[in-house]
Amino acid sequence: MATTRVANAHWEGSLMEGQGEVSLDSSGIGEFPVNWPARSAEPNGVTSPEELIAAAHSTCYSMALSHGLAQAGTPPQTVDTKAEVTFQPGTGITGIHLTVRATVPGLTAEQFEEAAQSAKEGCPVSKALAGTTITLDAALS
Repeated sequence: MATTRVANAHWEGSLMEGQGEVSLDSSGIGEFPVNWPARSAEPNGVTSPEELIAAAHSTCYSMALSHGLAQAGTPPQTVDTKAEVTFQPGTGITGIHLTVRATVPGLTAEQFEEAAQSAKEGCPVSKALAGTTITLDAALS
């Protein structure tokens, strides 16, 4: 069964001087301000498309890794993933780096690395971002 999630963005003004907000409508958890400086300089309490992509990617990856480990008979106790999305003004998103640390009883470092790489390839958000270089640093806690 397919699901659809909805977010909306409202923008006023030019790219450099304008501002807007993004609302997470499906969950109803809130509206968040967006502007150019949050993308190209300091966020100062304002989000950006890249931060939202990082949130989506780190969450999806953690879920994919957890599922893969459980399917292999070694469910994790914890999975912590950080996604760093690099944005270069004038070029766009130039890369994503995932750092994952997990506690998985009964798994060797080599087995974990294999599972982590497999999750990176199978994660739906990784697949959606396939045109971007995605790197991974994976280790057991």
